Amino acid sequence: MDVLTKIPVREQDAKERAANFEEVCLGYNKEEAQAEAVRCINCKNAQCIKGCPVAIDIPGFIQKVKEGNIEEAYQVISKSSALPAVCGRVCPQETQCEGKCIRGIKGDPISIGKLERFVADWAREKGIKPEGAAAKKGKKVAVIGSGPAGLTCAGDLAKMGYDVTIFEALHEPGGVLVYGIPEFRLPKKAVVAEEIENVKALGVKIETNVVVGKSVTIDALIQEEGFEAVFIGSGAGLPKFMGIPGENSNGVFSANEYLTRSNLMKAFDGNSNTPIMHSKKVAVVGGGNVAMDAARTALRLGAEVHIVYRRSEEELPARVEEVHHAKEEGIIFDLLTNPTEILADEKGWVKGMKCIRMELGEPDASGRRRPVEIPDSEFTMELDTVIMSLGTSPNPLISSTTEGLETNKWKCIVAEESNGQTSKEGVYAGGDAVTGAATVILAMGAGKAAAKGIDEFELGYMPGRWLGYSRRSGIEQEKFYGKTYRFMEFCRRTFHGRERPGRREDEGFAGTH
Repeated sequence: MDVLTKIPVREQDAKERAANFEEVCLGYNKEEAQAEAVRCINCKNAQCIKGCPVAIDIPGFIQKVKEGNIEEAYQVISKSSALPAVCGRVCPQETQCEGKCIRGIKGDPISIGKLERFVADWAREKGIKPEGAAAKKGKKVAVIGSGPAGLTCAGDLAKMGYDVTIFEALHEPGGVLVYGIPEFRLPKKAVVAEEIENVKALGVKIETNVVVGKSVTIDALIQEEGFEAVFIGSGAGLPKFMGIPGENSNGVFSANEYLTRSNLMKAFDGNSNTPIMHSKKVAVVGGGNVAMDAARTALRLGAEVHIVYRRSEEELPARVEEVHHAKEEGIIFDLLTNPTEILADEKGWVKGMKCIRMELGEPDASGRRRPVEIPDSEFTMELDTVIMSLGTSPNPLISSTTEGLETNKWKCIVAEESNGQTSKEGVYAGGDAVTGAATVILAMGAGKAAAKGIDEFELGYMPGRWLGYSRRSGIEQEKFYGKTYRFMEFCRRTFHGRERPGRREDEGFAGTH
């Protein structure tokens, strides 16, 4: 066996998968996983752990795989990660754990992500669940949003013994895992739904169709319903556009809407009641993972698809694996190209897009070379659909209805990176709601940090005394937290055991239209 070369992973043939929505990567079987695990040299100072935002004991679980003890490997992973089957599929391991793998210095890094996926899938097939809390604390925490940040925070808090309730705006839990990532990368029933069931098995409750800021406010959760802390993991679902002429034409979509129709509402299925554009020729504007997802979805719906990106391939922010898969499937890359206007016919439907060629100049603030227009290089692409994939920002509903919650100029919630604490006492935040659109694993890392911060916050809830993090100090914090503790005790006694205030179903956002 060549220990310098990773065990190849099986995939669907490119031509076959371009016509279906089944998962592209087929993963390792047990023999392949053990062969790959043998390549790990079990570093004493494991750099791979330092590259993991949720600090999984990577050498520890890989050693268990080597030994053939897959159940123990799963328990090692589940101590740190609530979503291992998800992370094994969608995390950018090449820039994180695998990017720091010592084996990768003189050969291929260990396929950590594929091994994590194998372990999680094996555990799911065997019905193995993560271990829960030994004892309950009798304290309630609310989590807003059931995406990767919210699920991770909720799972960690449940393992610590907290009574956790997740409030989800959509009719189905999972956040970006269900509406943003296509079935061919992340199966919804087989993987996402099962991971959510594992979190619920820890004792976490999930209420769907609850739009916090409309159905109920954060202040009401704390003051009227007895929650002692709140974590905001509501994500960043507000799409960005270019602001060019013609952008309001029929046939122009945000990637968010396009993918939600396909992923959450199953519009790709002929039996779905949700319509989706079955296009002939599509331009996806952008170069990130979401752009690749939208392009590959449109391809599977029968279109000729072009990625239009203003920089070169070297600057593409998407994962190398996603770009590779897109090219294999037949996606056309129009690089160093920037749209200037969308053209519509007399009925207002897209018929083309004016573009200009670009070249790379000096680096900008991001460190990437700035794209510069090439004079007299304009041309027109004939199209019937344009999908804008330019990033997203947080919906301001929560921040606008929560007094004392600080946001920055991008409307992102301001929170401490180390523990998620916001400017409002007892309220924590993390993930895309804080950073803007980022990766699943970074959102999970933020949820994990916030769970630790909330636990420290609760440990400090003692009359007249504060043991956790605070911007106050001395006599001021003693007086403040003494009052806060007495108020929370009053709330707990007043509302303990009562039914939750009723909420109308129509107050929630079902995400269907």
